[in-house]
Amino acid sequence: MTVRNPSPSLYNEDLAPAETRNWGAFSIFNVWTSDVHSLWGYYLAASLFLLCGSFINFVIAIGIGSLVIFVLMSLVGNAGVKTGVPFPVLARASFGTFGANLPALVRAVVACFWYGAQTSAASGAIVALLIRNESMLHFHQSSHLLGHSTLEVICYVIVWALQLLIIQRGMETVRKFQDWAGPAVWIMMLLLAIYLIVKAGTFSFGENIPQDVLLAATKDAGVSGAPGSVGALAAVAATWITYFAALYLNFCDFSRFAPDQATLRRGNLWGLPVNLLAFCLVAGITTTAAFTVYGEVLLHPDAISAKFDSWFLAALAALTFAVATLGINVVANFVSPAFDFANVFPRQINFKRGGYIAAFIALVLYPFAPWETGAAHFVNFIGSTMGPVFGIMMVDYYLIRKGVVNVEALYHEDGEFRFEGGWNVNALIAFVAGAIFSSILPTFTTVLPAWWGTYGWFFGVAVGGLSYIALAAVRPQARTA
Repeated sequence: MTVRNPSPSLYNEDLAPAETRNWGAFSIFNVWTSDVHSLWGYYLAASLFLLCGSFINFVIAIGIGSLVIFVLMSLVGNAGVKTGVPFPVLARASFGTFGANLPALVRAVVACFWYGAQTSAASGAIVALLIRNESMLHFHQSSHLLGHSTLEVICYVIVWALQLLIIQRGMETVRKFQDWAGPAVWIMMLLLAIYLIVKAGTFSFGENIPQDVLLAATKDAGVSGAPGSVGALAAVAATWITYFAALYLNFCDFSRFAPDQATLRRGNLWGLPVNLLAFCLVAGITTTAAFTVYGEVLLHPDAISAKFDSWFLAALAALTFAVATLGINVVANFVSPAFDFANVFPRQINFKRGGYIAAFIALVLYPFAPWETGAAHFVNFIGSTMGPVFGIMMVDYYLIRKGVVNVEALYHEDGEFRFEGGWNVNALIAFVAGAIFSSILPTFTTVLPAWWGTYGWFFGVAVGGLSYIALAAVRPQARTA
């Protein structure tokens, strides 16, 4: 649709409703292959697979988790298809025309942090390959710059620059990149699994790994309890669902380019429950085979490929997983802040400039490498506040507005979504209430039980959403101009 007389402080061409809708089911499918097929995604998938304790438990825990992810992504995805607007613009319906900048900036902060972390992981895979050469290993050990080895800095900058090339021509280039990268990573994953299974001479689901060794290797996955126990399986499903917390918010950045909900549903069906189950299965089997071959629990594929005798196979694996990590960076950590920063200053910042800002922040962060320090806890704290935002937006869209939004009014300062000076106080109160239970109490106090943090995102969704709908009943005037 064409927006008539939009307010300049709320509109630019990148934030406008999508007109070209050429993202078919295959492109939507590859949003998910790009999002999960990374070094971090492999680590989590392999960890959760092993913590299930058996194949049946894996199908139950990861299967249920993947179905929940499918449902939640369909909710926000359908809103994107129907309205054609990106996440920060859709947020205006519940938070207000200017209040939407709050959830947008929360999402952008998390994305910038992980943009740097994922770039570092991708460049690390290249470094691991290069230091197989003795001269490169010597250079890596002897030369240092900005708190890292000079080789690490060079690889980081190169990978960082390559990502900028992907987005030079906007979202269409993103689609073409992920349509190529997604299948390439799957092929490499299968080759890696087959190679290790043949070398191990056996096929297992992790039963051969001693429990103490397994728990030590997976301690950072956030799952407590004995592998295979009811508590562990519940935590596995919850952790898997929470892993996608960021995309629950901004999946409409992609789904708005789909022609209809049927296309979106097909892409999501293959990309989420089917693809996620298969990915976790392959990651788990590969890790157990690697344990048989090398006698170690290697949860990172670059650590596995570094042990290959064949330089060619090691190079193929390292480059493929570097590409995979670039894929998730573009999908989860570039597109979102590009739109989020553009939403704050649409007259000055478009999609490209917003992306450049995110990339620049990631570059500035690199010397400090906060993803290797306790700063990760701060980002996780900020990230858990995305639960209340999701709850508020979905309650507003489906329960209060019944899936009907005046899209044109989203771009008018004095329209329906002005609320109180551009802010919906109901949403702000609900956001704070949800954040207290999803972030503040679990992080800074011992009031809540230790297991609460595993399910913090869910409590944030529930408290934020219920508070919002309760406030809408008490203060109904806050829903209209």
